[in-house]
Parts: sequence; C-alpha cells; structure tokens
Amino acid sequence: MLLYPAIKDLLNQVPSRYMLVNMVANRARKLSSEAENSGEPLEEKAVSLAIHEVANGTLRVEDAEREQNQDQDQAEA
Repeated sequence: MLLYPAIKDLLNQVPSRYMLVNMVANRARKLSSEAENSGEPLEEKAVSLAIHEVANGTLRVEDAEREQNQDQDQAEA
C-alpha cells in the first residue's frame, strides 16, 4: 500500500513526527468543526485534507503554533 504524500516528504516540512501528528490533528479538528458549523459536508476526510495542506505548504509549523496559542488563550478566557 502506497501512502501519498510519503511520510518522508511530510517530514521535510515539519521537524518531527510528533509535531506532524499534532499539527494534522489540530487542523483536522478545526476543519471538521468549520464544516459542521457551516452545514456543508467535507469532500474528503478532515485528516486527509490536513495532510495535503502540510504537503502543499499551506499549513506550516509557525501557523500551527500560532493557532494553538490562540486556542489556548480562548480556552483560558
């Protein structure tokens, strides 16, 4: 079974597997939430969309860290 994008290609974008998993999980949660709130279904699974965003470079480590900090600030407020 071939995986696309390959994990080695994703790790070129992200420094560690741990960070990759966290980034993809957080982004997938956000995509699912946005789709649920809008009432429109996703064309692909949220995790697949998030992985493709990492592979395409549209989801970067800096963006994911900033988003996570914003979510934490909102939770504390």
